[in-house]
Formats: sequence, structure tokens, C-alpha cells
Amino acid sequence: MMFAQATNAVVATTGVVDQVTGAFGQQADQGREFVQQITTWIAQNGVSFALNAIGAILILFFGGLVVKLLVKALSRALLKTKRVDELLRTFLCSVASKVGWAILIVVALGRLGVDVGPLVASLGVTGVVLGFAFKESLGSLAAGLMIALNHPFKVGDYVIAGGSEGVVTELNMMATVIATADNKKVTVPNNSVWGSAITNFSALGKRRVDTQVGVAYGSDLAKATQVALEALKKVPGVLQDPAPAVAVACLDDSEVTFNVRPWAKCEDYWAVYSAAQVAVLEAFEKNGFDVPFPQVEVTMKK
Repeated sequence: MMFAQATNAVVATTGVVDQVTGAFGQQADQGREFVQQITTWIAQNGVSFALNAIGAILILFFGGLVVKLLVKALSRALLKTKRVDELLRTFLCSVASKVGWAILIVVALGRLGVDVGPLVASLGVTGVVLGFAFKESLGSLAAGLMIALNHPFKVGDYVIAGGSEGVVTELNMMATVIATADNKKVTVPNNSVWGSAITNFSALGKRRVDTQVGVAYGSDLAKATQVALEALKKVPGVLQDPAPAVAVACLDDSEVTFNVRPWAKCEDYWAVYSAAQVAVLEAFEKNGFDVPFPQVEVTMKK
């Protein structure tokens, strides 16, 4: 019985070995067939493929040089015009470079015998799908292009844009970065910036400082006006052209209110705003003008 079991084991092992040997033989036959196919293809098409590959490499090499030269020429041309800033110039040169390389790749693939028609068609469909998927981003990109073309502000300007107020610290094709007065960094998408009113406090170089101060009823208003104007002339940063203006604004309950309006450079605005009020107040007190606080007179009747 043990002899029969051993015989069966030997037979089973022999069967497994035969299966493994047959599998290896089949794989070897397939490998030899594949090598033969490659050898045949090389013999028939090797020379033409090598020539086409060399042609494709030359197209990419010399075409890349041409694209580089054209992009440099475009950059120099845009640099000469005053309507195109650094942001738009960089963007246009980048787009031109990418388009040039895309054309070169398509031409090189065609040289290798690749049917580029379906590839171009699929890229078109993919572009449409991506356009719908990233319509908000594309909107910001288009808005960034409009900002670059129209120059409503530049880096360093103090603006109100997209609901945020502060100094523009960075500007790209997708977003505008603003540093607020309390040093917060706000990144505003360009479609929000271009889709709303933009107030640029720095564009014209000068700003009018609007403050108010009051004197008591019964004061010499002409003298008060002259005193305020003389005080403004001594404030550092106040411009004489345009000249400061002081005039009665309204008759309030407890005082006659003056509009005090000096002019200053944009960068000096807040310093002048504070110093002008202090200077006028001190000048009024020095010249005997009463600067009243809100008060109510009550008369009691029997």
C-alpha cells in the first residue's frame, strides 16, 4: 500500500512538472514570436522610423530656439509700450511660449506618424469640460487680464477693491493680495475685484484731508478762519498747492462747525490728518476761542 501511495505521488509530481514545463515552453514560444515581430518591424521600418525620430528631435530643438527668440522679441516689444505692465507682459509671454511648444509637439508627433487628429479633438473636448469645471477660476483669469490692461491700481497703492481696504502687496492673474491697516493679509479673487467699484487713493498722488472743528457761538468767525489757515501752514506735510481750505460747514446745537481741509501727499495722509486737528485746536485755544462740548440749556418755568 505504501508502494502504491509513493507511485501516485511520483505520478502527480511528474504531471505538475510537465504542466510547468509546458507553460514555460509556451511563454518562450510567445517571447520568440514577439522578438521575431520586433526584428521584422525593425528590418522593414527601422530606417524610416529612425529618420522620422531624428526629424522630430530636430523639430523640437530648432523649433524651441525659434519659440524662445519669438518670446524674447514679444517681451521687448511689450516692454516698449506704456500700456502693458509687468504682469500682463509676463502673462502674454508665458501664453506665447506654451502655445509655441504645443504646436511643436503636435508637429513632432505627426512626423513620427502619430495621427494627431483624434488627439486634437480630444483636447478640444477636454478643454470644454475643464472650462465648465473651472469657470470661476477662468473668470478670475479674465478679470486679471482686464486689470492688467486697464491699470486701475498697482502694487503699493492704497485701495478699496472687492470689499477690502488696504495696500496692494501682490497682483497676479488670479487674485489681488491686500494688506489691511491692521496688518491682515486678504487675498481677493480678481473676478470680485473687477466686478465691483475700485477706489484708488494713491492714483492721483494727492489727497484732501477732511476734518472738522467747532467754535462757540459769538466767536469772530472770520478771525477763526484765518487762525485755522495759519495753523495749517505750519503742519508738516500740508501742501500749499492746492491750498488748504477752511469754511463754515454748519450751525450745530452747541457750536459753529468748520470744515478744515488741507491737502497732503498720499503717503502723508494719516500723519497730516492727526497733526492738522491738533494744530487747529491748539491755535484756537491760544487765540482765546472756546471749543465747546455738546451741551443743552434748560430753562425752568414756574
